[in-house]
Amino acid sequence: MAEPAARPEGTSGGIVIKDDWPGYELDLFSYPAHYCGDLDCVFIPHGVIMDRTERLARNIMDDLGDHDIVVLCVLKGGYRFCVDLVDRIKSLSRNSDRSIPMRVHFIRLKSYLNDQSTEDLHILGAEDLSFLAGKNVLIVEAIVGTGKTMETLLKYVEAFRPKLIKVAGLLVKRVPHNAACLPDYVGFEIPDRFVVGYALDYNEYFRDLTHICVISKSGKMKYKI
Repeated sequence: MAEPAARPEGTSGGIVIKDDWPGYELDLFSYPAHYCGDLDCVFIPHGVIMDRTERLARNIMDDLGDHDIVVLCVLKGGYRFCVDLVDRIKSLSRNSDRSIPMRVHFIRLKSYLNDQSTEDLHILGAEDLSFLAGKNVLIVEAIVGTGKTMETLLKYVEAFRPKLIKVAGLLVKRVPHNAACLPDYVGFEIPDRFVVGYALDYNEYFRDLTHICVISKSGKMKYKI
């Protein structure tokens, strides 16, 4: 599927999935029957996501162990990744002489219509983040494209004067001009393809997929608004 790679200039440092990666055939995996015909392939299987998430949890433990952390989960797409990442950090803490006391807060960003990002970014649940003052903050996001949305969010969070901000992103897309705002912890660097599943949606559909998949043209048409 993908191979770990050294971090060339301008890349994210995650596991690099190459542009010509075709994905896995759908009939090799289980997925909801109501999405039959709506997907091209399984791009990243659930088990691979879990293994990579555990490695990211270890990296976070190495960097932030023994520090209180406020986890800022970006909804809706980031909730599965956040839950699994926090669970693995907790598991590591239970079996280590280092521990990370954590509290989790949820915010929601909305900037997509169909498969296109819009200029109109809404931040919900972030009206008062004054409790972040002096705290170590870990922002957990499912996917970073151009980085403009993350850049806007970081500026917003920085205004509340946290002690430290780190970002964990499950996916980073290889798109032009995204190197300026990359997450500190990256799961996978992927081609510029529209992916769904593992809580990533297309107009609120496909969040119930376990795997990360590529939506088909017919799927886009079927659920377009």
